[in-house]
Amino acid sequence: MTTPLSRRLVDLSHTVEHGMTTYRGVPAPVICDFLSREQSRGVYAEGVEFHIGRIDMVANTGTYLDSPFHRYADGKDLADLRLESLADLESVVVEGRGRSARAIDADAFDGLDLAGKAVLVRTGWSAHWRTDRYFEGHPFLTRDAAQLLAGAGVAFVGVDTYNIDDTADPTRPVHSILLGADIPICEHMTALDQLPAAGARLFAVPVKVRAFGTFPVRAFAIL
Repeated sequence: MTTPLSRRLVDLSHTVEHGMTTYRGVPAPVICDFLSREQSRGVYAEGVEFHIGRIDMVANTGTYLDSPFHRYADGKDLADLRLESLADLESVVVEGRGRSARAIDADAFDGLDLAGKAVLVRTGWSAHWRTDRYFEGHPFLTRDAAQLLAGAGVAFVGVDTYNIDDTADPTRPVHSILLGADIPICEHMTALDQLPAAGARLFAVPVKVRAFGTFPVRAFAIL
């Protein structure tokens, strides 16, 4: 009798909480009741109660995914993304920690088999989540790195940092190149240190919303 291989699921997402700041200058989510349990008691039979919650938030909240529509008016929106570009993707984790500069250049990806893979760049920046440090001096990918990834035919790119681009550069070259190549981007990931260098299967599926370019995901990996 054969024994099935053990597997482990790793949560790669931050928790969305009332009042938290994901991106400086973007409103925090407001999480409240639409129908409280107390109110529902007047609607249902005795002993029966329900809660219906309400959340008011911008798309760029928590761990979120960008589709091409986020950058390009004629790009694929969330509803147009194929599940094959978001789920059950073989991942490659690229080490971005311990570098002397904030910029992660093309050389970080030398010699890696990237075609069709979800490339996850581990910077360790998620350790600063919910602190002032998170918003300043974050690691980012360069234009050359983005061009290499697009040219290699990657399926997906994720980072555990504040932004995949240098926020001081208003041209946003990494977003422009990757989303222009129909490669989804996931920002504000966490726990990438729990993944092996290769072989984990990634899932990062947003709600299927028409005419929307970004939405939070419950990103996770199967080891």
